[in-house]
This record gives sequence, structure tokens and C-alpha cells, in this order.
Amino acid sequence: MMGKAKKILVNARFLILIIFLILAIVAINPQINSEGVAIRNVIKNSSAMLAGIESPKPNIAPTKRERIISINNQPINSVKEFNEIVQSFGINETVQIETNKDIYLLHTKPLVKRIKTNRTINKTVPETIFINDTVNGTEVVINKTINKTVEVPEVIEEVIGVEDIGLKVYDAPKTNLRKGLDLQGGTRVLLQPETKLEQDDMDILLDNMKERINVYGLSDVVVREAGDLSGNQFILVEVAGANEEEVKDLLSKQGKFEAKIGNDTVFKGGNDITYVCRSADCSGIDPRQGCSEIDNNQWACRFFFAISLSPEAAARQADLTRNLEVVTDDNGNDYLSKNIDLYLDDALVDTLRIGAELKGQASTEIQISGSGVGATREEAVFESLKSMKRLQTILITGSLPVKLNIVKADNISPVLGHEFIRNSLILGLVAILSVGIVVFIRYRTLLVSIPMILTSVSEVVLLLGMAALIGWNLDLAAIAGIIIAVGTGVDHVIVITDETLRKEVQFLSLKEKIKRAFFIITGAYLTTVVAMIPLYYAGAGLLKGFAVTTILGVTFGVFIARPAYAAVIEILFKDRE
Repeated sequence: MMGKAKKILVNARFLILIIFLILAIVAINPQINSEGVAIRNVIKNSSAMLAGIESPKPNIAPTKRERIISINNQPINSVKEFNEIVQSFGINETVQIETNKDIYLLHTKPLVKRIKTNRTINKTVPETIFINDTVNGTEVVINKTINKTVEVPEVIEEVIGVEDIGLKVYDAPKTNLRKGLDLQGGTRVLLQPETKLEQDDMDILLDNMKERINVYGLSDVVVREAGDLSGNQFILVEVAGANEEEVKDLLSKQGKFEAKIGNDTVFKGGNDITYVCRSADCSGIDPRQGCSEIDNNQWACRFFFAISLSPEAAARQADLTRNLEVVTDDNGNDYLSKNIDLYLDDALVDTLRIGAELKGQASTEIQISGSGVGATREEAVFESLKSMKRLQTILITGSLPVKLNIVKADNISPVLGHEFIRNSLILGLVAILSVGIVVFIRYRTLLVSIPMILTSVSEVVLLLGMAALIGWNLDLAAIAGIIIAVGTGVDHVIVITDETLRKEVQFLSLKEKIKRAFFIITGAYLTTVVAMIPLYYAGAGLLKGFAVTTILGVTFGVFIARPAYAAVIEILFKDRE
């Protein structure tokens, strides 16, 4: 028996399997003790970002992500511990965060609520004006900034708590296997363009959507093109740990923003906007109007934020306001005879008065405002700031090239994903042991059942190693593909065993019997691959994981694992020829 074991260990096909198994384990990179919590996302302009902590890059391996080890020298081993420590922070507190890569010092900020009073104060604000001048005999327009004193309502600030430090975390990954939404929770949205796009336009659309999601502050995002057998175009978006309504609202609308005076467009979101303010000093709830109760069950709040226009857009504004009349309202304030109307997806969202001082002036500084409503004051503030954030995102990224329709949206709980992983591991182990028992009953020898079980396990390891290497997300469809690949592998090794041990063909040598078995296996393999190719395109890409995993699984089995099994069987039963 020792001689046979030595022959197996030096067999070329068996050594190839061992080499690939080692490479697969290196790619999976299992962590016995992965301490801390991994950083999923860092919110822009937060205390964490100002301290130098960066959001992980989308293509980084899970085990390579930065992990928080301790906070103020208190070890962090779970998301629950992280949240408990963060909630205990005080205002203007210096916090030491130790990660597996560096040590950061961040300072907590007070969460401030602005309250408008009945008093007014004088405030000096910068204003950009354009004046005509002559340089070397040529008339030019010079951009000049002046200070202007305006009367505004006095606003006092009330500290109501501690501002979020801006870190979103999750349990530290134990391997480099990437979990799909079915296993880690999140939102999946399937979108369809209203009109069919050329490939160049589709690439622009995908880039624009990715930029919009990044600006909005979402991470762990998959945005990819999909299709079906009828030639329909789809876009599949998967966002881990995000709210379904938030993602749907952000992606389904085209986000076409226009500012018009009458029927003429002054500026659009995107290239006409050079800067959008998102900091607290020039955006938020409008202190001059604030929130008010519009009826017994409804509150409304107005938001504002400043933007800067391109010189071309400012020049259009000057041209369109040059011939407007100046009118005076009941309070003695001077305005132009026409308003500037703000449209989002062709719907009027707000109308702003134009100050008389802007007549014919190519001003690049504009203030945008809007409103949000809710059943309570707090809800109205939340809805107002949510609308402001979405509008800011659209002004930065511009409109999508085409309107998108939601075909399907799923919100998946992370609790179900954890439960599914645990059940899958238990059922997988039970299935492999059951196959081993049945095979032992059939052949009455461990020389067949043990190699068969080890072959099935090795095929799973090879498949998971490839998934870790290429960054393939493991979801329900992919796990179904793994089950199919393992089932096919069991079927194939039974074919090899039966063909090898059959007494009806004693006139054939052992090698000839194995060749007959692989002829059958190759035919079955090609049939499986051909059957999976249509599924790659079917279901708008939702079945792609099943098709790819199945094809990779049976390919590894036919070309690596099953030849090694055949070599083992050939050596073990050579003396029975």
C-alpha cells in the first residue's frame, strides 16, 4: 500500500491538482483570526475623512481592507462594540483610532441646529460682478469681486448632540471571497433605458451612474450592463447596506436640471456648474425662512446652497436679464420683472426672485433653494436635507443621457444572508458525507469513497479560489452553480469508477477503460457548457452567476480534478487487471 501511495504522490495529474489547490487557498487567503471591523465607507467632509481615513477602493481584496483594531485603546471585535463606543463620544473630543495600517486622531464635531430669531443683522458677503473696460484698445469684460452689506435675520445655533464621525463598518472578512447581496444584504435594482443605446452611450451612462453613486456617498457598489435573449438592454445596480428607496430615487430618475428665465435656459446641471457648496456654512436649512407649519398635520422646511456658474452660463444670465424691468414689491425690495424657474426632470421645483442688482450682470455666484415637507418638524428637516443632497448630486454630475425605468427592485436583509451561509455549509457537508456513504455501500471499499469525497471537496476549493482571484460575487445563483458543478463531478467520478471496475469489459486494459469513461465525461461536459451559454444572457444578467460558476466548476473538474481521480483509481486498482 505504501508503494501505491508513493506512486500517487509523484503522479503528474495528482501533482497538478495539488498545485492548483495551493494556488486556490492562497487566493482565498483564509484568516484564522481577523480582528477588528472593516471600513466599508468614509463619508465626505466627515471627521474621519478630515483625519485622513480613506474609503476603500472598490477592487481591493476583502482581507486587504483597512480594519479598525481599537478606539481610544479599547479593542474592537464587532460592529456592536464599535457602535457602542462611537455613541459614547462627547463634543469636541479627540479620538484615537488604530487600524491595521495606521493610527489616526480625529476630533468630534457638535451637531448644530440653526434657529432663526426675529432680529436682523448686517452681513458682508462677497459678490462677483463683471465690468466693461478697455485694454490696449480692445473692450473686455473684467471679473471683479466686491463686498456687499445685506440685512439678514439673526440666526442662533443650538448644539443638539455629536455629529456622526462618518465611518461605516462591517464585520472583518475572514476570506477574500466576495459576498453578493443575497449573503450580505443590500439593494439590487434592475433598470432599463427608455431608448436603446449604442455601446459608447451605454459606457457614458454607466460612468455617469458610478460617479453619481460615489458623489452621493454609497460604497460597495456594482454597476454593470446586462441583457436578455430578446436583445433588451438593462443595467444591474447592487449596493451593499443601502436603503432601497434611496437607491431607486437616486438612479431611476434622469436628473435633468435646468434653470430658466421665461422659456430660455440660463444653465444646466453638469458642465455649467463649476462648484456646488455642501459645507455647513453655505448650505442647509435656510435661516431666513426655516421651517413652518403649513397646516395641522404638515410642516415645510426650505433648504439652500450656493453654486458657482461657468463664465458662459454667467454670460447667458447677463444677456437674459439685461432688458428686464425693475419692479418693487410691497416691502420696498427691488426685483427684476421675471423670475428664474428651476426644473428637475421637466417638473417645476422652485421659483426664485432675481435681485435688481443682477440686471445685466454676469454673476457666477447663485443660491439654489427648495423645500421638503413632513408630518413633523423633524421629518420635514430630514426630507428637506435629503432633497438638497440629491439636487446637489445632480448638479455636480449632470443628467443621465437617457431616462431609466425600474424593472425590478429587491431589498435583502443581511440577517437572512448570514442564516443562508450557515445553512449552506451544513447542508453541503451533509450532502458530501451522504454521497460518500452511498458510494461506500455501492462499491464496498474506502479506496473509492474517500478519493471521491476528496475530489468533490477539491473541486469546490478550486472554484472558490477562482472566484476570489477574479473578484466574483457569490450570491444565490452562484451557490446554485457550485451545487450543480459538484453534482456533475460526483456523476463523472462514478462513471470513471464504473467503467474502471466493470467486469463485462475485461478484454480492455485499465487505461482503455478510463479513456472510455472520459469520452462520456467530455460529451457531458460540452453539453453542460452549451446549455449554460444562453443562461449567461437570460434573465437580464441575474442568472449570470449561475452560468459562470457552473461552467468554471465543470471545467476545473474535467481538466484538473477528475483526471487526478482517474490517476488515483488507476494506481489503486492496477493489480486487478
